[in-house]
Amino acid sequence: MLCAYRPQDMSEAQLLRQILADSHVNCYVSGEYLQGGIGELPAADLLGLWVSAQDLGLARELISDWQQATPIMPEMDDL
Repeated sequence: MLCAYRPQDMSEAQLLRQILADSHVNCYVSGEYLQGGIGELPAADLLGLWVSAQDLGLARELISDWQQATPIMPEMDDL
């Protein structure tokens, strides 16, 4: 397995895991159980999204597309 991306937090890791799963890319999140030890561990690079070598290109493309997406905000008049 190869590291496709290093998410900043568990929320981002879980979101990206689901995006990859929706495109049939199996993903392993490393370090997800280390988040509770932040007081004892350095807070950087604890998490990683790992995929098979054959899925690496697609995974990086999907993650890049998500990062570059523009959020759709509801119009204030609609609220």
